[in-house]
Amino acid sequence: MTQQQSDLDNKAVFEQLWRITKELYQKLEARFQLHPDPSVEDLQQYSSLNGNMNGSLTAFSGEEIDWLVHSWLGNPEKSNFTTMRLTTWLKSHIQVPHLAFEFGTLPNGNIFFYIDYIARTELLTDLAYLDRYYEPVNQTFLKLQEDSRLKAFTSKSVYIRLFQSPASLCYTGAPTLETLELLRTLAHETLDRWLTWVDTAEPLPEDAREALAARDLALRRSSAERDPGNKFAAQMFGSELTDKLVRSLWGAVGSRYH
Repeated sequence: MTQQQSDLDNKAVFEQLWRITKELYQKLEARFQLHPDPSVEDLQQYSSLNGNMNGSLTAFSGEEIDWLVHSWLGNPEKSNFTTMRLTTWLKSHIQVPHLAFEFGTLPNGNIFFYIDYIARTELLTDLAYLDRYYEPVNQTFLKLQEDSRLKAFTSKSVYIRLFQSPASLCYTGAPTLETLELLRTLAHETLDRWLTWVDTAEPLPEDAREALAARDLALRRSSAERDPGNKFAAQMFGSELTDKLVRSLWGAVGSRYH
């Protein structure tokens, strides 16, 4: 997708999507104490081997946040493919799902979005967790399935499909003001609901926290390392920088893991 060119200028669409991620990040920043991790300081601005693709990645941690990534990749003036993410991984003091946002623009001119709560238990057996955190999103999921402005996106990767929750919102659509505003509304509703969960969550017993932290880290690592886009990133940025980016996504380079 990164190599396809078209006459569409998606810079304005990219800026709208990036603005939404910044709005969401500002809400997170207002709620949590976030400290930039110095291990990714050199990734705040990076470029591909040929200079045609650029990117930025910042990562944070805090008393309640184990790892938060805010990043973008692309060149909206030269390519219709761009992607950005805002992913928040909680510490193990509570068992509220983690929070994932990924937005982007595609070569055909459409926008892409993925909004999800990342489960921290086995949903097939922990039905109370399923009812508490995923039933409230089910009506939104069903409503979007019937929205003619959107097309459900199905990954070709069996791992990615497994990673997504049963109520994940993953769609493509035309980059109209209407769909961009719909995306903004969905994203803020998702974040506001999640913040309420965090504020009202019962503390996890101390003896259960170590196992949850280990599961969280394993999931974070596998989701970064199994991203189907990594092989394309290696072609653009070289294996060394791509490895650093992947490790930064799951926090391997974070100071607390050294």
